[in-house]
Amino acid sequence: MISSQDLQFFAVVAASPSLAAAARALGVTPPAVTQRLRQLEARLKVRLAERSGRRLRLTAEGALLAERGAGVLAEMAGIAESIADRRQAVLGHLRVAAPFGFGRAYVAPAMAALKAEHPEVELTLTLFEDPAGSLSAGSWDVLVQVGPLADSALTLRRLAPNRRLLCAAPSYLARRGMPGRPEDLQAHDCAVIREDRADVTLWGFTHADGRRATVRIHPAMNSNDGGVVRRWGLAGLGIIQRSEWDVAADLRAGRLVPLLPGWRLPDADVVALLGSRTGRVARTERFLGILEGSLRPVPWRSGT
Repeated sequence: MISSQDLQFFAVVAASPSLAAAARALGVTPPAVTQRLRQLEARLKVRLAERSGRRLRLTAEGALLAERGAGVLAEMAGIAESIADRRQAVLGHLRVAAPFGFGRAYVAPAMAALKAEHPEVELTLTLFEDPAGSLSAGSWDVLVQVGPLADSALTLRRLAPNRRLLCAAPSYLARRGMPGRPEDLQAHDCAVIREDRADVTLWGFTHADGRRATVRIHPAMNSNDGGVVRRWGLAGLGIIQRSEWDVAADLRAGRLVPLLPGWRLPDADVVALLGSRTGRVARTERFLGILEGSLRPVPWRSGT
């Protein structure tokens, strides 16, 4: 007979490259892991893993136990969540993915507020520059994204308006001059955020009178970190394209200057995408309520 604790233990073992790694994940000593694994094998009368040197390899029976056990644990968690949801209890594991900068500035504080309100909830925040392109849908419950997403059947919730802005430091403009039209950008130093999903060197603009312009820029600098690109702009190294939420304070203070008045880049609203298994569980709804509350009024437009 095996218990849910046995399944949880073996799930950690199965996901670990060695018994030492499993011990670290479980917070126990390697001999304790070895002893418990032997006891489990004795009860089942099969060998679950081959221990050769420092490596750990599941047997066919071990792989079967890991696979079927994961399903059982997921079903048990689903039952507990369904019961908790009926009484609107905020507990369980909330997994959120978000971009580096926005995640640090707004998502992490909202998750901290959720934890302060409901200590029983477990939190995981994963930060990426491009979370939608970096994570599989099964690895998060809520994905916070700044900018457009590919078409999806998942539920999308708009959290706050946000524009993309073209700007540069006064020192750069004093040295290189002010571009008067989108085509002038080809003669300027530009910095871009490098993403796998998008052609980041093709910048599209719409004029107030309806005209459109698309410019292929040749980046002098690129990084996968938007914060780095912003710092390059502030240092006067080139023209940058950044989200309004990120540079609004710099524009108000005169550290950056907006460019190409009359021309507008595509908007990059802040949205939340809900995972297929999330539904309307209480912890998700409460987290989104806290996050939405922190974005009203819109901080980057209210001067806060």
